Amino acid sequence: MRIVRIELFDLTLPLVEPFIISGGTMHERRSLVVVLHDEDGHRGYGESPPFELPFYSEETTASARFMLQRVLIPRILGTVVESPEAVDAVLRTGVRGNNFARAAMETAAWDLEAHRRNTGLAALLGERLGAPPADAVPCGVALGIPVDRSPDTLKRWIGDAVAAGYRRVKIKVAPGWDEVPVRAAREAMAGTDLPLTVDANGGYEWPEHERALCALDDAGLLYIEQPLHPDELVGHARLAERLKTQVCVDETLRDARAARQIAELGGPLVWNVKVHRVGGLSEVCRIVRVARECGARLWAGTMPESGLGSQAALAAAAMPGFVYPSDLEPSARWFGRNADVIKLTMTADGRMRVPGVPIAALLDAGRFGAAARRVLEVVATPA
Repeated sequence: MRIVRIELFDLTLPLVEPFIISGGTMHERRSLVVVLHDEDGHRGYGESPPFELPFYSEETTASARFMLQRVLIPRILGTVVESPEAVDAVLRTGVRGNNFARAAMETAAWDLEAHRRNTGLAALLGERLGAPPADAVPCGVALGIPVDRSPDTLKRWIGDAVAAGYRRVKIKVAPGWDEVPVRAAREAMAGTDLPLTVDANGGYEWPEHERALCALDDAGLLYIEQPLHPDELVGHARLAERLKTQVCVDETLRDARAARQIAELGGPLVWNVKVHRVGGLSEVCRIVRVARECGARLWAGTMPESGLGSQAALAAAAMPGFVYPSDLEPSARWFGRNADVIKLTMTADGRMRVPGVPIAALLDAGRFGAAARRVLEVVATPA
């Protein structure tokens, strides 16, 4: 398939309320969307969703836009590519990191193949991994730190989430905000058998905060997600040895190379796989293969992206090996009832359907036009 036109959009979706994690606060979901067009009129969509400030990763919206405009888009425009994996290889050559920027192009290439074959992303992943995708995936809610730091506010949120049917509750924690919210969560979830997890987004230091983390060991948590700095491979391995509660890595899992190191160090074997953080679906396939070898248990995380970007996470979550509820939530949870460019919905029993069609068949053109501003359009010279 020859890529004859590429568009780059700035997509902005206001959040219904601020989302606070240990590193920062988000008031709107601003991301970049790449659209690849082939010479037969097919198109593929991909999203790049880093934050505007580098509190989650080194990449930002501005750095991703620079990489896309100056480096990555020129590499693909006008070229003939055989597969999404071939696009991934071209994007990686001479480029270290910049996973969020590369993921926009790479996932767009997967969606372009899906459009050409009139199928969904999950079906393509299933072919590569030798296993059919699930028809629907269980959803978990991710609750940030309340602005007022009130346990009562958190309890109210959790009560709403339980009533909505989510299959897992996750709350954000940080040094000084851990035992209190966990106790509040347990009170709010009394009488249910829903699993509870906490996510620190790397906010604790090793070994300074070992005692605080060990204090959570008797809380009956399914796992403690990303307690330490992303580069703290040894600390995560040591913490996993000390705790009876499972430790989960998120930001540490940058790619399949990191996955192999985690496994060889005897580190945590619960992995949050975020498609855009690892650089795209080709890298997700590599990570899944490593997980099969070492017995790691997976689930899909989100940033959260728009409904467009969430299609890649939804496809990954449908793969065998993704055994825990994923951070896939209805659009209304983040953006209100009628704002998202692809409306995500959840059944009463907390599941999300896995589409069998490409993104173009799901996209609400009117909402996309209202929320997205095209910042670049480039056309290849005739072959």
